[in-house]
Amino acid sequence: MIAEIKFKNFFSFRDETVFSFEADRSKDLESYHIVEVAPEVRLLKLAVVYGANASGKSNLILVYDFLREFIFQTPANKSSETGVIPFLLDNNSNKPASISLTFYVQNEKEDFIKHVYSLELTRKHIIKESLLYYISQQPSSIFERTFEGGVSSIKYGNKIKLTSAAKEEISLKCLPNMSVFGAYQQVNINIQEIENVLTYFHHQMMSAISPMKNLKQYSENKIGNQISKEYILKYLQEADFNISDISEYNQDSPTGSIKSLIFQHKVQNDNGETSVFDFPELLESQGTIRTIGLAGCIQEIILSNAILAIDEIESSLHPRLIEYIIERFLKESKYAQILFTTHYDGLLAEEELLRKDNIWFTEKNKDGATILYPLTDYKGLNRISSLQKAYKFGKFGAIPNI
Repeated sequence: MIAEIKFKNFFSFRDETVFSFEADRSKDLESYHIVEVAPEVRLLKLAVVYGANASGKSNLILVYDFLREFIFQTPANKSSETGVIPFLLDNNSNKPASISLTFYVQNEKEDFIKHVYSLELTRKHIIKESLLYYISQQPSSIFERTFEGGVSSIKYGNKIKLTSAAKEEISLKCLPNMSVFGAYQQVNINIQEIENVLTYFHHQMMSAISPMKNLKQYSENKIGNQISKEYILKYLQEADFNISDISEYNQDSPTGSIKSLIFQHKVQNDNGETSVFDFPELLESQGTIRTIGLAGCIQEIILSNAILAIDEIESSLHPRLIEYIIERFLKESKYAQILFTTHYDGLLAEEELLRKDNIWFTEKNKDGATILYPLTDYKGLNRISSLQKAYKFGKFGAIPNI
C-alpha cells in the first residue's frame, strides 16, 4: 500500500509537494476506509482530489504514472531522454526533478514491510536513486545509485548478498538514463529484496486511467470469465442499463480474428411482456463501455490488493454510479487503494461515504505553479454544516474564478 508520494519540479508542481494516504485520528467509517499496516500507521484506501480545470489535478495522476512506467523503462541508448517534464514556467526547467515513494509491501508472512524509493533526475540522466526498507526501526539500504564522471555508480546495502561479477553486470547494463530496476531486469540474477519491490510495482500499481483511455480491453478480457462477468453485470444492472447478459464472439477481419461483445437487453412492454434483444458492442453507449472497463479494473485491484489512479472518474458516468463504485469498493477491498480526481462536488455531501481526510484540492498560483493541499488543513471543519456548499462558495479554494 502507498503511504506517501513526495515530488518536486514535476509538470506543474514547481515546489516540493506531498500527497499522503495516511489517515488522521478520526474514527469515522474506520472499518471501511482504514488499514493499519504497522503500529500507529493507518493508511486510507481512498483519496479524492478536487480542483478547477487546468489546476494540476491530472498532473498528480501523471506523476504517479511516470514513476510506475519509469521503473520498467529500457531506453534504446544512453542518449535517449528520461521522459521527465519539469516545471517550464521559470528557470526550473534546468533544475532536476525529484520524487520519493513510501510504500508497504507484504512479505510471505503477510507482514507489511516499509520501503522508500527515491529518484532525482534531469531530462538526460539520473542523478541519484535509492531503495530503502525497514526490517527494524532503522532503514536498511537495498541499493544507492549516484552519477559520477558520466557513469552510474551503484552501491548495495550490507544485507544484500551479491558477487562482484553480478554487481559489475548490473552496472554495465545501467545506462545513465534508466533505473537500476530496468538494468536489473536485463541480467540473470535474483535479489529477493529487489524482486519483492518489482512484483509490487508490476502487479500492484496499475496503469492510470484517463478520461480518454479506451477501456475496451479491460471489458473484453473479463467477460470470458464467468465470475468476472457476474461482477460486471452487477455494476451494469445497478446503473439501470437494462443489460441482462454479455457474451463474446470472434469476428473475422482483414487483419485476423477480432473479439467482440454482444449485449443482451431485457425490456418490458406496457402489457408486462418481456422481450430480449441482442445489440453489438458498436451500438452501446460510451457510459456502458466505460462502466464495464472500470468494473473490471476495480475487481482486479481488489483481487490483487493493488492501487489504481483514475483521472476524472465522472467521465461518462452518472453521479449515483460514482457513489455506488466507491461504496462497493470500500466494502469489498482489503488492502487495495484508489486515487481519483473529480469535479463532482456531490460527493462532499456524502458524509456516510467519505471521511474528511479522503479529500484533497489543487489550485494554481498566479505564477502557474500548482499547490496541493488536504481538506484537513482547514480548522473548524466540524462546525461547517455542508462541505459541498462551503466548497461551492470558495471556502477551500480549488474552484474556477468565474
